[in-house]
Amino acid sequence: MSPIVMHVLAAAIYTALSLQLWRTSWRGSLLNQSSRELSGLPGLPLVERSILLAALAAHAVSIRMAIFDGTQVHFGFAIALSVMVWLAIVLFWIESFFARLNGLLALGLPAAALASLLPALFAEPHILANASSTALRLHLLAAMLAYSLFTLAALHALLMAAAERGLHRGKISPLLASLPPLLTMETILFRLIHIAFVLLTLTLVSGVFFSEDLFGKALTFDHKTVFAIISWLIFAALLIGRHLRGWRGRVALRWTLAGFLALLLAYVGSRFVLEIILNRST
Repeated sequence: MSPIVMHVLAAAIYTALSLQLWRTSWRGSLLNQSSRELSGLPGLPLVERSILLAALAAHAVSIRMAIFDGTQVHFGFAIALSVMVWLAIVLFWIESFFARLNGLLALGLPAAALASLLPALFAEPHILANASSTALRLHLLAAMLAYSLFTLAALHALLMAAAERGLHRGKISPLLASLPPLLTMETILFRLIHIAFVLLTLTLVSGVFFSEDLFGKALTFDHKTVFAIISWLIFAALLIGRHLRGWRGRVALRWTLAGFLALLLAYVGSRFVLEIILNRST
C-alpha cells in the first residue's frame, strides 16, 4: 500500500473520532453524560477506544513507511513530530484505562491528524547517518519518549488552564466538567514531567557520548543542543520549585509550557528551519 494512503487513512480516522467526540461531549449537556463518566470511571467507550487503536495502528505503519524506504533511513522534522505525537496519543490511550481524560483526547486528536499527514506533505531530505548504531537508536528512543511525555504534559497543562478559567468564570463545558478534579490532574501532570525529565536527562547524556563517537568531540553547541539544555534547565527549575516551594497552579503551567516550547525548538524547530526555510538536509 502507498505510504500516502496510510498517512491519509490515519488522519481520516483521527478526524472522524475527533468529530464524534465533539458531537457526544462538547455539544452534549452535562446531564446527558453517562453514569459511567459521572461515577468517576474512565469515560472512553469501548467502540471509541477501538477506533483510536485502529488510528494508532495506521499511523504507526505510515511512520514506518516514511522512515524506511528499503535502503535508507529518513528522520527529519516531519517524521520526528509525527512520531512524537503518535507516542503521546499511545500514552493517552493507556492512561485512559485509569482516568477520565477525554479532554486531552479532544486536544490531541486534531494534532495527531495533522502530524500523521506531515511526512506526506514534506519530503524528508535528511538521511540518518549510523542508523544501525545501537547507541543512536537508544538515544532516539529516549528523545522521542521524552518529547512525547512532554507533549502530553503540555496538552494536560492547557486543559488544566481551560478548566481553571472556566471554574473562575462559573461556566464550564461538559467535556471539561467530566475531567478529574484539578488536584488529581496536577498530580498526573507532575508524574508525566518527572518521568519525561529523567528521559530528557538520558537523552542529553547519551547525546554527549554519541557526539563523541560521531564528531570526535563531547558536545556540539548548535541550536538543537542549546534549546535542549534550556528546556532541561526550565524543567529542573520547575521540579525544584515544586518540591521546595510547592509551585502549582498557573506558575507550574507557565513553566511547563515554556519548557515544552524550548524542547520543541530543540529538534523539530531546528530541523524545520534547515529543511523547509533554508532547504538544507544537514
